[in-house]
Amino acid sequence: MTEFTVWAPEAARVRLRLAGDDDHEMRPEPGGWWRAEVPGAGPGTDYAFVLGDDGPALPDPRSPWQPAGVHGPSRRYDHAAHRWGDAGWTGRQLPGSILYELHIGTFTPEGTFDAAIERLDHLVDLGVDLVELLPVNAFNGEHNWGYDGVCWFAPHEPYGGPDGLKRFVDAAHAKGLGVILDVVYNHFGPSGAYAPMFAPYLTERSNTWGRTVNLDGPHSDEVRRYIVDSIVMWLRDYHVDGLRLDAVHAMPDSRATHLLEEIAVAVEALSTRLGRPLSLIAESDLNDPRLVTPREAGGYGLHAQWNDDAHHALHTLLTGERQGYYADFGSLECLAQVLTGGFYHAGTWSSFRERSHGRPVDRQRVPGHRFVAYLQNHDQIGNRATGDRISATLSPALLRVGATLLLTGPFTPMLFMGEEWAASTPWQFFTSHPEPELATAVATGRRREFAAHGWPPGDVPDPQDRATFLRSRLDWAELDKPEHRRMYDFYRRLIALRKSDPDLSDPRLDAVDVRHGDQFLVMHRGERMVVANLAGRAQRITLPGVARRVLLTTEEGVSVTRDRIELPPESAAVVAL
Repeated sequence: MTEFTVWAPEAARVRLRLAGDDDHEMRPEPGGWWRAEVPGAGPGTDYAFVLGDDGPALPDPRSPWQPAGVHGPSRRYDHAAHRWGDAGWTGRQLPGSILYELHIGTFTPEGTFDAAIERLDHLVDLGVDLVELLPVNAFNGEHNWGYDGVCWFAPHEPYGGPDGLKRFVDAAHAKGLGVILDVVYNHFGPSGAYAPMFAPYLTERSNTWGRTVNLDGPHSDEVRRYIVDSIVMWLRDYHVDGLRLDAVHAMPDSRATHLLEEIAVAVEALSTRLGRPLSLIAESDLNDPRLVTPREAGGYGLHAQWNDDAHHALHTLLTGERQGYYADFGSLECLAQVLTGGFYHAGTWSSFRERSHGRPVDRQRVPGHRFVAYLQNHDQIGNRATGDRISATLSPALLRVGATLLLTGPFTPMLFMGEEWAASTPWQFFTSHPEPELATAVATGRRREFAAHGWPPGDVPDPQDRATFLRSRLDWAELDKPEHRRMYDFYRRLIALRKSDPDLSDPRLDAVDVRHGDQFLVMHRGERMVVANLAGRAQRITLPGVARRVLLTTEEGVSVTRDRIELPPESAAVVAL
């Protein structure tokens, strides 16, 4: 007998509908659950649930597989059937690792898990440790960033479905690469979200993307269990090594034990059971170190969080942009504060928010590796009006300076796909909503948003135009061009230096010393000195010690005389003292 269950606490009647079979009445059980046992309905069986006397057939809120899309029936899936080849895999620790963010749909021309496998050797050669996938759970339409997901237990079928994701993880582990999944639990996508028809998964409150998930109201115990079960499933059944939790600031929770702490406890227990490290990385705009403070010290006990302050400090220095949330950044003093303190806004005034923002980091309890830093990521590129990368406007020399400051700092560095060769392809906001009204609303809203900032509507790509998606795919042929190959080779040497030099990967924030002057910065990292000249002219800079040798330069023409270094315009060097 095959057992089917579903949580529908407000339903008076629930039926199980199997393909090519009569409906089966389900019996109510305590807690709002319904259950039915059916003979012969094993893996591969399509099924759906019917609420009430004459409701439509609905997919399972916990569906493991949606081969016909988010509106179609669910399909039984046997996780035990996959023959894993990673028995010797011991996992990847976050400290000391290099992360690489990629989107399955645009990483290769084919846009599948299997095609991405063919590019894993590139990441190994580069020196990456952990591959961070943008959300891969099922969404309506063929292509999307992934943040419109509605099936929190099922991989997107056009990418390769459940089997494809397992092949990808297996292949990554075989090459020594860990895998982190980006997961979204702060909202359901706008199309195909059937879970709220079964139960009170949502509240009447709203965030940027719609109604918030019910984490603290009536019936929230089961909603929280739904999320925790999804998290455990990705880590246990798909063998992934960590999760990036999207926009946790948009998950209001007034309960005594915050959901994030509950998740951390569950993942810690699973890690012990599996015998390998598992990482939880939060995205949050709160600048609140409680997320990554150990639980015994009053925090939630997550392993890391994205650090937008690090991005903003680097981006504004390199580009000169100061609009919007960049307004408070742009100075060397700001970058120095981030490199030594973790956040820039640590209780300070934010002109963008028109209020004080953030909280100081306890540098004794919270090391720098708990902050993921980046020059580029999917948000900071794709949420620009035209999805342009910094490589579209910055000189190759400044790109190398930025990479040097990122990859020699105290944080956990993350690259965005193609950054390592200064990809010329944009990464734009794209969707493929089949519903005409939703498609029009998304495109109109996008143009209206940027028109308010002075962008002509015709300059903003239509998210629904397939050409927008196609433009965002990486052009791997660029690696054969000398200027792109030079950038790639530099990134590879820089990553190798970081990983071979304990001083450059030291995560202790209180061990970082930074001084700066007229468009130059000197970062002291143990017996190493990172010196950057952001000026358009050569500069002679005094070092706080005698330089023994130069370990790496971004440009030719660097000269060192005892405690002085001369740097060409827009250049950086790593020096051993």
